[in-house]
Amino acid sequence: MARKGILSTNIQTKTTASAPKPKARLIPQGAVGALQSSLTRIQENAVQEIDPALIDDAGVEDRLGIDSAALRQLRESIQIYGQQVPVLLRPHPEMAGRYEIVYGRRRLMAIKSLGLPVKAMIRQLDDHALIMAQGQENTSRQDLSFIEKANFAAQLQDAGYDRPTIAAALSIDLPMVSRMLKVGTAFSTDFLRHIGSAPSIGRERWMMLVKLFASDPSAQSRAAAYMNVPDFLSLTSDERFEAVLARAKSVKAAKAPAPSPTKRQVTTQDGTPLADIKTSTKGTSLTFPAKGSDGFDAWINAHAETLVKELHDRWEKDRSED
Repeated sequence: MARKGILSTNIQTKTTASAPKPKARLIPQGAVGALQSSLTRIQENAVQEIDPALIDDAGVEDRLGIDSAALRQLRESIQIYGQQVPVLLRPHPEMAGRYEIVYGRRRLMAIKSLGLPVKAMIRQLDDHALIMAQGQENTSRQDLSFIEKANFAAQLQDAGYDRPTIAAALSIDLPMVSRMLKVGTAFSTDFLRHIGSAPSIGRERWMMLVKLFASDPSAQSRAAAYMNVPDFLSLTSDERFEAVLARAKSVKAAKAPAPSPTKRQVTTQDGTPLADIKTSTKGTSLTFPAKGSDGFDAWINAHAETLVKELHDRWEKDRSED
């Protein structure tokens, strides 16, 4: 029979019986929430390795095409030095185990071509938070051109976001939002993809193209036709813009012939001529037949300023009532 050790059951029972039962420590509800928030922040800031095949696109298109040379350079850099900057993902809202990219599309493309997992931070973002994060990232990127930002703003407007939200997403004021939208909404995204980012072309040059398209209906068709020329894509993006601008300017719309001046006569009830009204492209003129120093023409001349002002006031009143 096996011997009992010197720390027998009797001794243990005594000790157990005499010792008070430890009370379970309850963590306050607020502390639980704070702990969960801290863990969530730690998880969101942690860089994880994700299979690129599990990542889908999301958000708004912010680049007008990918420069193959720049992508190749990025790929070579990652191949030599590794991925230095993580991309930002969110869990896919509809498919468990998958993700959607918020920003870092070029890095994802380069890493995917290398067959490597992508380093990423994963954050819980709704659609509004997603475009805010994407917009803030775009604002800090020096290589995103004016037209890419303007197109980004136009896409946000098309998606139903109001101007204050667009301003917050791009860290710009409302007047700048209006200026960007004048350009961004003037061109289709497909048209802009053909030109590309045009990194050296600023707002004034783009506005020039906007005005040309607006004033000359055939300007856009001439520009679009030139985009189909085989050599067009061999040009740099800036050169493509300049070529399109030159084609838009090349043939000015034929001016409509100036209308012939019209002339009509105002008479009294008995047919006596009072004045001639002549209208041309230069304006409208009234001519009163000379009747001498005490004639109607002399009276009109003496009261012309008052009469013209009264007529102008009447015109403004009629406009306000329409």
